[in-house]
Amino acid sequence: MVKHYRPPGKKKEGNAAKFVIRSQALKQLQISLPLFRKLCILKGVTPREPKKKFKGTHQTYYHVKDVSFLHHEPLVEIHRAIRVHERKIKKAEAKKNLERANRLREKTPKPKIARIIRQRYPRFVDALGELDDCLTVVHLFAALPASESKKIDVECVHKCRRLAHEWQAFVSRTHKLRKTFVSVKGIYYQAEVEGQTITWLTPHSLQQVVSDDVDITTMLNFLQLYEPLLSFVNFRLYHSINLKYPPILDPQLEALAADLYALSRYASANTRPSVLISEASQAESEQVETKQKEAETGDKTSELRLAQLQHQLPSNEPGALMHLVEEVTGEDEEDQDTKECKKLFKNMKFFVSREVPRESMFFVIPAFGGIVSWEGEGAPFGESDQSISHQIVDREAQGHRFLSREYVQPQWVYDCVNAWIILPTENYLVGRTPPPHLSPFINYDEEGAYIPDYAKTIKHLQAAARKEILPLPGVGKEDLEDPQNLLVEGIIDRAEANDAAQRKQKMMILEQQYRDDLKKELQGVTYTSAGSKETSTGVVQTGESTASVQENVDDDMSKVMMSRKKRKLAEAMKISKKLKEAQTDRIKQRKKKIDEAQRQRS
Repeated sequence: MVKHYRPPGKKKEGNAAKFVIRSQALKQLQISLPLFRKLCILKGVTPREPKKKFKGTHQTYYHVKDVSFLHHEPLVEIHRAIRVHERKIKKAEAKKNLERANRLREKTPKPKIARIIRQRYPRFVDALGELDDCLTVVHLFAALPASESKKIDVECVHKCRRLAHEWQAFVSRTHKLRKTFVSVKGIYYQAEVEGQTITWLTPHSLQQVVSDDVDITTMLNFLQLYEPLLSFVNFRLYHSINLKYPPILDPQLEALAADLYALSRYASANTRPSVLISEASQAESEQVETKQKEAETGDKTSELRLAQLQHQLPSNEPGALMHLVEEVTGEDEEDQDTKECKKLFKNMKFFVSREVPRESMFFVIPAFGGIVSWEGEGAPFGESDQSISHQIVDREAQGHRFLSREYVQPQWVYDCVNAWIILPTENYLVGRTPPPHLSPFINYDEEGAYIPDYAKTIKHLQAAARKEILPLPGVGKEDLEDPQNLLVEGIIDRAEANDAAQRKQKMMILEQQYRDDLKKELQGVTYTSAGSKETSTGVVQTGESTASVQENVDDDMSKVMMSRKKRKLAEAMKISKKLKEAQTDRIKQRKKKIDEAQRQRS
């Protein structure tokens, strides 16, 4: 049947009816390109890739439903009102009416992001699952300098710093930190909060320079979404451990830039020992707090005094949050990983020297059960304390050395955290070149993966700590599961060992017979009805077959029974395996050259 001619401008079909390019979306929404980008970031609208790009490959395509989704968004009207308000301010400034301009600037409408967060993350687990980029951006802006030309306000930097410290204080208090790695970009952290694995990157504590190549406007749009998201998450997490949010900190510690330690002290003084609290006790506590507030409204001396009255802090301990009261959620609610992390640095006291980045140490050491202090005002204990077990230094020249403690480099803390054991300190002493800092995000147990020498050493130390027996080189774990080996170790008796050995022998015979039958079938060997004679109709097996052909028989048999999609997937897996093996060989050759160069030098 001949297809009828459709005149231009009529109803479209196919991809042309499902997708629109960006310029068409701007015309439909009647907004500018920067506002369109901002709405897409806030609402989570991303470009699509249609099967057929009807307007060309150089265009950006969006789904029609996404554009209609933005068309009914109240943020569009709010931003239009903001644009009208800015015109009024500009007109008042042009008329030199500064009083009216300041009054209008204070009444500028602000978009509400809370509604968008509830739409995008209906469950709390959904918000935790997408917290990686949020934490990375917030930690980045917390380290950036304020700049008027880049539109980075001082309040924005302070708010990001406060949110980052509140998150770190919760993770450190609940012992949810699992991995950490120091790289050139910064320090990677990984935590497990309510079953969700969260990984984020924090920049080094150095002077950050904002480059002109970075699109700060787009990053500020993301920050506009991430700031309230992280504040909501912190609010929920703090209430889960019976802490009020936002916390009230000690002004003295805040002035000394010890916000993280201040948060830890606040939580340790205010965490309740039990989770289940009756409604009557909650009502009584609220009445007591309201009476205390009314009694102190007349004479407010300082924020510290108000915090002490509201949260019942002792007068000799200023408010703060990381060493929370033990047994917050009870031992039964803690998983095995949390219990192990809690006991790693137990009964250890650390002192951080002034050249070591102390914020990272304040976060990592208490997360694994240790106590940390620093050099300066507001520290819990000084350098001369005899109970200090380890002092973290990063310079060779030390004025006075105490014989009762060990002087180690900061890498020792991170390696102990990643290995989950206390490593020997001989290789991390001051003045020595420490061993390589291995990434905990690489799985060295994969087949064909390169295993560094220090990773093998750590593996043996972990086995010794768990009192496990590792197999000898060339012996696999399946050899340890042999019935005769289990009999020797005394795990099973002789009768069970004999039965298991017989079953294993029968299974091996059947498996070998099945493989032989498949090989014969693939080679074209047919069977008679009696099954006693074999006649070759295809390829005749001779004694001149090479070993490589015999090795590829199993692969050929598996490919015959595969579909095309699975066959392509298997080939892709084989190619990736070869690439990994080639990379492993390159690393081994590189290591061999380095070892030879070191031998020649020595």
